[in-house]
Parts: sequence; structure tokens; C-alpha cells
Amino acid sequence: NRVDYPFGQHRWVEPGDIHNFDSASIPPEWHGWMTSMNDAPPSGEEAYIEERKKNIIPLCESDANIDHNVGHQEEIYNFHHLHNLSTVRSRGWNIGNPVVGLPPGAKDSYYTQPGSPYNDASIRPRVNIGDLGGGRVYKSEKWADRLRTVDEKAALEKAKEATAQKAIASTEASAARRKMAMAQRGAGTVAGA
Repeated sequence: NRVDYPFGQHRWVEPGDIHNFDSASIPPEWHGWMTSMNDAPPSGEEAYIEERKKNIIPLCESDANIDHNVGHQEEIYNFHHLHNLSTVRSRGWNIGNPVVGLPPGAKDSYYTQPGSPYNDASIRPRVNIGDLGGGRVYKSEKWADRLRTVDEKAALEKAKEATAQKAIASTEASAARRKMAMAQRGAGTVAGA
């Protein structure tokens, strides 16, 4: 079979689901064989291990449930035979993914970095600091300014101006009282009087 196809086209994949195929769906153990990193297909691993186990000389009695040096390996769980679960995501908000059988409202499986707005652990609840009435809640003064009507903005400017005028009048009255108190003590001429 190697001579029938040119190099690079002599190994291929037939996907289990042709409507939702992704190159990441190839299991990692087969990916090395697909990209010609090694020539031994992974399906031959078990036969190789079984053959090599015959050469293991037990040094002592063991109650371990494995009889070779590869060690314990967990059974791989694949959602609908997809090896890369990061492809399991909904196609839109609350509609799921009918292609892979993801029901509406189910959580996506793709990885998100910490701090990403898509990472549930990074989403902070909004804290409102005020209400302008009529359901116009705001979380900052910038938001409040955007939500105010033209009449409300004009009334707010008028109130700020009145407060400023009151502060100016209070400062002028305080300066006049101070000037009069200094004159009564006989401080002489006050500069700028």
C-alpha cells in the first residue's frame, strides 16, 4: 500500500462523524502515526506489550493488579467519540449543538483561560450603586450620566451652579467677617482693602 500513494498521502482518517470533523478529533496516540512521526500504529501496542511481558522476570511476589511496567491507565471517556472535548460547544446562546448532541443550556467543554469573560470563575456579579427611577439602575457615575434625560441633566447643572454660588457667598461672607475682626483689633490697613 505504501507504493500506491505518494508520501504524505498514504495515511488518512475516516471520521466517525463527517458532519462535525475536526483534526483534533484524532486521538494523540494515532496522531504521531498519521503525521509520520513513527511507523508503528498504536493498535500494535497491546500485542507488543503482551509479547514483551513474557521476558519480565518477577523479582518478588506482588499483589498489584497490573503485570507490566506501563502502569495504570484510565479508560478514556469520549463524548460522542470526540477525542478533543474542546470542540463540544453550543452553536448559539441556549440552542445547544444538534450536530454533536449537546442539549440546550448545557455547559460547553472548551477550555477558557482564567480571567476570560467566558470563564465562569472570572465572571463577577454587577454591583449597582444607585437608581434613577423607572428601572434605570447604574453601577458608576458615568453610567448615571448616560442614563439621565436632558431635563435631568439641566436640573443637575442648575443644582451644581446653585451650590457653587452658595459656596462663593459663604466664602465672601467669611472673608468680610475676618476683615472686620482684624479692623476692630486695630491691625491697621489690610492689604487689598
